[in-house]
Amino acid sequence: MAAALMDGELGNILKVSAAVWAAMWYARVATTRISPGAGRLAALLPAVVLFYGIPFAFSTTTFRGSSGFFLSWLGTFKLFLLAAGRGPLDPSLPLLQFVCSASLPVKLRQSTGGGKSKKQDPASAPARKILVAGAVIPFIIYAYQFKEAMSRWQLLLLYTVHIYLSLELLLASVHAVIHGVLGMEMEPQVDRPYLASSLRDFWGRRWNLMVPAILRPSVYGPVRARFGDAAGVLASFLVSGLMHELMFYYIMWQPPSGDVTAFFMLHGVCIGAEAWWGRHAGWWRPPRVLAVPLTLAFVGGTGLWLFFPAMIRGGLDVLVLQECQGMVVLMEQAGRWLAAGPVLSSR
Repeated sequence: MAAALMDGELGNILKVSAAVWAAMWYARVATTRISPGAGRLAALLPAVVLFYGIPFAFSTTTFRGSSGFFLSWLGTFKLFLLAAGRGPLDPSLPLLQFVCSASLPVKLRQSTGGGKSKKQDPASAPARKILVAGAVIPFIIYAYQFKEAMSRWQLLLLYTVHIYLSLELLLASVHAVIHGVLGMEMEPQVDRPYLASSLRDFWGRRWNLMVPAILRPSVYGPVRARFGDAAGVLASFLVSGLMHELMFYYIMWQPPSGDVTAFFMLHGVCIGAEAWWGRHAGWWRPPRVLAVPLTLAFVGGTGLWLFFPAMIRGGLDVLVLQECQGMVVLMEQAGRWLAAGPVLSSR
């Protein structure tokens, strides 16, 4: 059943892709003819409404969650910024790049032949991440069968590693497509969050970097300009919490509990406290060797208290397990089909 469900989503992907291309063509044409302001915003509202409705086109949590994150969150915020005449979208971009920038969680930059890093091939890191995540995630899925025998901290570790590797796999796959199709590079999205030495370091410079990149110009900057840094931080985390609640609704079809918003608001308050403490030059600072585990313990502990229970109550772990099993069946079927190809062609 899970395999049939995943197989049926392929048709939905084609329909959604066509709708996104049409909407972004319209948005690009409209913004070239209308100046930034209320008129441009009104012209872009049909595309915004479409982006918020697209997750309902899918039947599985995998595609509802991915489309919700890519389009209903990041995509709509990019359109709001475009309405104000701000990046990252620019109607002067070629249509292919405009569509990819609007609908994928990427910030594109032109790759320069003379400026490539000598440390590694640009395509090698995503390939390595895909291989590592693809090899480890099946073991995590298998371990879910024994979750009743695990402690809360063991489950926290399992969920954390699963989320981290899933994000790595998703973004590495997007990077591979962007690099191969457009010949462009993708800005880093995750930068070793396990080395974060403070909450501001974790959320602002290491974890899921496309989210703070969107929230800074759309929420933090405007609020900070009027009410100060602390208000900008709190507003950003409030919006992030509300958007996470929306993502959970898309994924699990359950009304928000408020726990996820509380999780992000708590972190926003604590980042404000970090900044207040940091303004006192003579006050004690934990050394990095202590600050890193303290930061990770706080993120993990508050996640176990507020964030992960919302997932478990909605049965997200069970749904993801079923869908991953369906994907494995589809991959096995595809492998058998490819293996049989040469035999059939030789007859």
